[in-house]
Amino acid sequence: MTATPELSVPTPDDLEAAADQAVAACGGDAREAVKALIVANGFLEAQVEELRASVSAGYSRRRFDLPRDRKDWYD
Repeated sequence: MTATPELSVPTPDDLEAAADQAVAACGGDAREAVKALIVANGFLEAQVEELRASVSAGYSRRRFDLPRDRKDWYD
């Protein structure tokens, strides 16, 4: 059985507040806020790729050995 992380979907009010914060952080300029968010998204995508590359192929295919004497590994 594989565990899937739950995705949290922001409410419309949360999105409005986040958008207002992004624009305010860029001095009220919506165009600058969009550019900053694009740069931040690119940075996060690069981090995801780096992390994906660092995970071994065997681990990602669930081919790894768990110590059989450790009960807490299965909780």
